[in-house]
Amino acid sequence: MSRTTELIIVGAGPAGLTSALYAARAGLDVLVLEKLSPGGQVLLTDRVENYPGFPDGITGPDLAERISEQVKKFAIREKNGEVESILLQKSGDITIHLAGGEVFSARAVVIATGAHYRRLGVPGEEEFIGKGVSYCATCDGPFYRDQEVVVVGGGDSAVQESLFLTAFVKKIYLVHRRDTLRASKILQDQALSHPKIEPVWDTIVERIEGGAGVEGVVTKNVKTGALSRLDVQGVFVFIGMSPNTGFLGNDIRKDERGFVITDEQMRASVPGIFAAGDCRSKMLRQIVTATADGAIAAYSAENYLSTLS
Repeated sequence: MSRTTELIIVGAGPAGLTSALYAARAGLDVLVLEKLSPGGQVLLTDRVENYPGFPDGITGPDLAERISEQVKKFAIREKNGEVESILLQKSGDITIHLAGGEVFSARAVVIATGAHYRRLGVPGEEEFIGKGVSYCATCDGPFYRDQEVVVVGGGDSAVQESLFLTAFVKKIYLVHRRDTLRASKILQDQALSHPKIEPVWDTIVERIEGGAGVEGVVTKNVKTGALSRLDVQGVFVFIGMSPNTGFLGNDIRKDERGFVITDEQMRASVPGIFAAGDCRSKMLRQIVTATADGAIAAYSAENYLSTLS
């Protein structure tokens, strides 16, 4: 096992990178562990227009690269690898085990592993991500001004995002596999009475079609088996989000969906462990809230480390 690091950050999305930046500026010994490439979900975002400081917008990959380049100025140690488990030792140190067998030890850990949107798993979905398929109306809604779109889902998120999209789009087909929505009554009433929203009941998406971008969605009625096509320019999928927290043990408290529960200082239920970004149980998951979480987590970790002998 390598020497004990003051702070290990698991994940190099906006939350993890910001946490690393703040920790390094505080003079902490930092190691960042990342499964893939720095950037996280931002790398899948075609264009970001709601991040402060970029009035003309910026592509997701460009934003990720800028944040990463800023962090690299502090010569922070980085390691690629998939975390398999995090264990608290009797000494108070925390050990991180990678899938390849390597083990790292830290006095404090920030979990910033993010989350992933549940996919439909239909033909065309992966092909058109960022080219008409989106999982965030707040991020991408303005790109579909005066166009027709499909929203998939029937819970609070799907209905809330549909109502948000009405400020931009011409028409929304709200596709749901059942004949009633699962959203709260007040949201249902607002959506079903809105002139721009047309529910499509008992229906699932079979495939997404298009050329340079989305041009249509083939749907299937689950009761009759009948296929139909909706000519739309966008598909917004809201069938749930899952946190990347499967490697965490039961000692770290999580909500019913697996998101890490923290206080306002980003402290998890185990001393020395903090969580930031989309993997954390919270109301809003955006790049700007991830970076804020990361800054707070680093500051809290610094304070925690100062209490140790």
